[in-house]
Amino acid sequence: MDAYAALKLQIEWGADEALDDAPIDRLRPAPSRPVAVPERPSPPPAQATPTAPRGAPAERATQAAAAATTLDALRDAIAAFDGSPLRDTATNLVFAGGAATSGLLFVGEAPNADADRSGDPFAGPTGSYLELMLRSIGLDRNNMVLTPLIPWRPPGDRPPSPNEIATCLPFLHRLIMLMAPRRIVALGPLPARTLLGVATLRQQGVPAWRAAAIPGMHESIATLLMPSPAILLRSPQQRRIAWAALRFLRLHATPT
Repeated sequence: MDAYAALKLQIEWGADEALDDAPIDRLRPAPSRPVAVPERPSPPPAQATPTAPRGAPAERATQAAAAATTLDALRDAIAAFDGSPLRDTATNLVFAGGAATSGLLFVGEAPNADADRSGDPFAGPTGSYLELMLRSIGLDRNNMVLTPLIPWRPPGDRPPSPNEIATCLPFLHRLIMLMAPRRIVALGPLPARTLLGVATLRQQGVPAWRAAAIPGMHESIATLLMPSPAILLRSPQQRRIAWAALRFLRLHATPT
């Protein structure tokens, strides 16, 4: 049988690949081969990563506020502060406005939608009503300083939480220190509670000055409680209380 006939026979038997000339012992262990260990790639060079600010938001706000030596610097510090989520949901920062040397400071509630859109404190109907209140005793809003309790509007005009107030309070304290007013008017329960404490809200009777202790200031500041314009628009029955406070203010704190 020649080679061609042998190959044809193998194809007919089903052989489909070439065979070695010598038989292979499949049971013999394969010779060991050195295993190549892959080289461990060297770690990439360390890159400088931004360091996250340390400390609680209120502590960071205190540090940022303390570094501001002017009202303009304080506004810039508030604008750069990222410790409050309210900054991300608000449209504008609402900072104090008015005559910083007047000696009279009005502290209102959190900014509403009108103030948030304009960036000005006491905007919209509440601002117009406040101007009527002031004109009734011969005062002009441009001859005093008006500021909200916190610089950003809470979503949906909800009241700010205690944590949100505590975070922003160092900025209000610094504003008071830089301005050094002779008198403060707290418009509404939240400013009154923040500046004077809960106990004073239970006191009823004729208007009177109450001492507000501001951290970092050696002397307390005489502070008057008054319903806010927003409250008066919703609850006209409180206008008698507001009118009594306005007359008291006219007698004791009219700018000279």
